[in-house]
Amino acid sequence: MIRAKVIGAGGYGGVGIAELLRGHPETEIAALVDVENVGLPLSRLYPHLTGFVDIPILDAGDPAAQAPADVVFMATPDGVGMKLAPAEIAKGARVVDYSGDFRFNSPEAYAEYARRIGRDPKHAAPDLLPDAVYGLAELHRKEITQDTRVVGNPGCFAVSCILGLAPAVAGKLVDNSSIICDCKTGVSGAGKKPSPTFHYPARYDQMNAYKLAGHQHVCEVERELGLLAKSEVRVTFTAHVVPVCRGIMSTLYANLKTPHKEADALEIYRAFYEEDAFVRVFESATSLGTQFVRGTNYCNLAISVDERVNRLRVVSHIDNLVKGQAGSALQNMNLLFGLPETMGLDRPGIYP
Repeated sequence: MIRAKVIGAGGYGGVGIAELLRGHPETEIAALVDVENVGLPLSRLYPHLTGFVDIPILDAGDPAAQAPADVVFMATPDGVGMKLAPAEIAKGARVVDYSGDFRFNSPEAYAEYARRIGRDPKHAAPDLLPDAVYGLAELHRKEITQDTRVVGNPGCFAVSCILGLAPAVAGKLVDNSSIICDCKTGVSGAGKKPSPTFHYPARYDQMNAYKLAGHQHVCEVERELGLLAKSEVRVTFTAHVVPVCRGIMSTLYANLKTPHKEADALEIYRAFYEEDAFVRVFESATSLGTQFVRGTNYCNLAISVDERVNRLRVVSHIDNLVKGQAGSALQNMNLLFGLPETMGLDRPGIYP
């Protein structure tokens, strides 16, 4: 069995991966670690896990928390994983980090990201960056192998946008200078933290755009699309918070280079994702929404062409806490250990 340690176990990302690990046939939870709620079983914080994950949360200094594990999930904020990962790797673990600490392969690229989020641009473990793999499995599964030491899990908005745009950019279908990403997320995307702006009266019946000066996930979107295009790509990106618990809907626009019909675009998208179990491509007339991916690791893409203005429109739906976080992390773990990519993840979710 793969022994898994979760650091930051009490947050949404931590409980999300605990839920998935509990149902994974080849994995057992070796330790749950956090700086808060030490000594409490995870099921005390999240009663739905009663009888399933009753393991107590450990302080980082506890000898049991320091014991070696096969894989360590860092469900932690920016700046934490880079400090903890070297010691875990030295003990033989593979690390999957949720933050932006390992999404970039050079100190310079990380510094650009860090400045965007107002952090120290100096990386605490720069020697690990060249070997870190960006954990969007649909584009990088061949690089996520049993020799990989650290995976930088992708940002939730980045997952929805990159998967929604990759076939169009790779297939040279669109003018890359015309890309617009119009994204909405549920309030759980802000994490488990007290804030006046996320107090129920402030969020109910309220939606707003935020970080208009520049969202941190833009770095990932532009980098990944640029790799596919083999040239620099710049996008216009707008993030919104809407009054739902979970889910991301990204409406993505780009001008077509030459006239195409929806059937043409559908063929390109279906061919691109033919081998990807977790990306589903639909016609524009299909009734879709975030409820159809809730609790799953799927990305649903609705493909549309507005022939009047010669523009591609893709509506991308994911669950921000699964495909946008814990689900991608488990998908990456499966690849790290040579397991079927869908193991522990191939489930339909719930409706309504």
